[in-house]
Amino acid sequence: MVKFDSGYYPYPSQRMVTYAQNGMVATSQPLASQAGLDILKRGGNAIDAAIATAACLTVVEPTSNGIGGDAFALVWTKGELHGLNASGPSPADISIDRVKAKGHEEMPKYGLTPVTVPGAPAAWAELSEEFGKLPLMDVLAPAVKYAREGFPLSPTLAFYWEKAEQAFRSKLEGEEFAHWFTTFAPEGRAPKAGELWKSEDHARTLEKIGKTNGKAFYNGELADKIDAFSKKYDGFLRAEDLADYKPEWVNPISVNYKGYDVWEIPPNGQGLVALMALNMLKDDQFSGRDDEDTLHRQIEAMKLAFVDGEKYITEEEHMSVQTSDLLSAQYGSERRELIGDHALYPSAGEPPKGGTVYLATADSEGNMVSFIQSNYMGFGSGIVVPETGIALQNRGHNFSLDPMHDNALKPKKRTFHTIIPGFLTKDNEAVGPFGVMGGFMQPQGHMQVVMNTIDFGLNPQAALDAPRWQWMKEKTVMLEQSYGAPLAQQLTGRGHDIQVAHMSGGFGRGQIIWRNPLTGVLAGGTESRTDGSISAY
Repeated sequence: MVKFDSGYYPYPSQRMVTYAQNGMVATSQPLASQAGLDILKRGGNAIDAAIATAACLTVVEPTSNGIGGDAFALVWTKGELHGLNASGPSPADISIDRVKAKGHEEMPKYGLTPVTVPGAPAAWAELSEEFGKLPLMDVLAPAVKYAREGFPLSPTLAFYWEKAEQAFRSKLEGEEFAHWFTTFAPEGRAPKAGELWKSEDHARTLEKIGKTNGKAFYNGELADKIDAFSKKYDGFLRAEDLADYKPEWVNPISVNYKGYDVWEIPPNGQGLVALMALNMLKDDQFSGRDDEDTLHRQIEAMKLAFVDGEKYITEEEHMSVQTSDLLSAQYGSERRELIGDHALYPSAGEPPKGGTVYLATADSEGNMVSFIQSNYMGFGSGIVVPETGIALQNRGHNFSLDPMHDNALKPKKRTFHTIIPGFLTKDNEAVGPFGVMGGFMQPQGHMQVVMNTIDFGLNPQAALDAPRWQWMKEKTVMLEQSYGAPLAQQLTGRGHDIQVAHMSGGFGRGQIIWRNPLTGVLAGGTESRTDGSISAY
């Protein structure tokens, strides 16, 4: 059982921890969390609620995810933890030479070239079929309603929508991008906070996915539209790539951190980075969360884990080292020995051979879901397929065009992936789902949230509200302003290049739900850095 102080804690919270007994949904947008709660109240379970929330987020938070993105899930049900990897591979017709022939020396960010097979619709269908109680069409109904009738933008959403629209106007050239602007800036600008936005195309696409259990996206009318648009503008994605796709059930990976098992999806996701960092620190004792030595050791461990991740993580069959070797006690100890009193320039080791939305759900039956979904870099590729509302992801941007790199671009290969769901157990019992979305901040946020909980006893809301840091590169570390100048000066004295952020937009957005194993009471925290919301009963 996670022990935390439910009253006083050292970081003033924007919200109080939320308690409930029957069910809980925590995510970054109030309308989406309410949609998930409605499904629970209609007899659905936590899996149904997760799908409903995820689908709704494609409508009410399109700045971070969409129907054309990827997804990962950790599902606790009947005493077991299941992992689903619904990231899509590169097209069968793509290659390093063909991308370079288009004039690219690295994978581009926008357009059809970095588009990989979307996995999110398949994730919804697979989760529904395997563990859901309600028909998928019923579960997607709230999302369809918001897409068809519209919804008013929340403040944080409006800020990022306008920021993306302005960036796209300056960067996207070519008629293939026109449909993004007609879809997401129909008045010639981004909608503002409180204004209504809707998309009938999006609603019809969700209906087709629901009625066919996802098949229309991969084999039917929607697949044909994606194929035709990609062919028209010289993209690589084809109907055959969509038809061949199926998400993969995987065995989650973990490390034991001070009596708790911390779980992540195995590569190609970057959850391995969080586990490697925790593996280095699992025998350390920390005197306080704001202590100079605590942050220094956290930062150094994360740097060492990240450079290993950047070198090795890709689809597992293409990795030159084994995941188990990277997580071994021996390798963790070897990397830990590199952590001294001063900041280092990190380099990858040689182990012995041997823009995203996050949501958490729980129900009264004991089911719990950690789910994450993304188009990458906000709106993704800048491509919207006409008459569908489908905004396609740009996950292929993470591929390397160096043929000797583990993550080198190849046909039908899944790239290094930033989105990662997390889960915590103790003594083979569920504690609950957690996650921190936000590109390469995610494993850093996972480590900080886990340590806030286990090392420093913070409740779920306090664990999320506590100040965060982010390692950027080499010795550069970004601190949230709330850490204060004295700590920043102390870390500078240790050789860190400290930069203080005056906005919290780059430090991730998290959600947590813990369950009390004795009473079944749920305790939830949601992100104060965005329009985070918990719906519970």
